[in-house]
Amino acid sequence: MAIQGGRPNNRQVVPYLMVRDGRAALDFYQKAFGAKILYQAPMPRMPGIFAQFKIGESYLQLTDMPGHDPKGPRSPETLGGTSVVLEMYVDDVDKSFAHAVQLGGTPLLPPTDMFFGDRYGWVGDPWGHVWALATVKETLSEGEVQRRAEEFMLAMSRNR
Repeated sequence: MAIQGGRPNNRQVVPYLMVRDGRAALDFYQKAFGAKILYQAPMPRMPGIFAQFKIGESYLQLTDMPGHDPKGPRSPETLGGTSVVLEMYVDDVDKSFAHAVQLGGTPLLPPTDMFFGDRYGWVGDPWGHVWALATVKETLSEGEVQRRAEEFMLAMSRNR
C-alpha cells in the first residue's frame, strides 16, 4: 500500500501487528513508546481499522481484524502467545519499562544487566505482543560477549 509517507519504500521489513482493538492499541503505543501515527483508516464494511505508524526510526502496521481468514495471520491473543519479540533501544530502560507497565503492560522480564552489555527487559502489551526494551551499558568485543555468554549459560545450568 503506497500511502504517501505511510511506510518506507526502501525494502525494510515492516512488522504488521494483529490486535483486538486497534484504536486502543495505537493509544497505548503512542503513550508507552512514543508512536507517531502516519495513517489510520476504518476497514471498509467491517469493524476495525488499519494503521501505519512509526516508533523511533521503525515503521509498523496494525489492524484489529485478526483471525478472520483461517489461513491468515493470528493475533497473540488468538494464538495464546507470540513467536516474535519487538526489540528497541531506549534512553532509560528502567524508566521506559516502568512507564509501559503503568499504562497496562505486563512485566515479563524486569530490566536486568545482561551478559551482552545491555540493560534489558521484556514487557507484554495488552494485546500479547512482547516488547524488549534495552539500553546499552557497555560496548563489548565479540569475544567478551561469548565468554560472558558461556559463563551465563553455565550458571543457569547450575541453578536448575
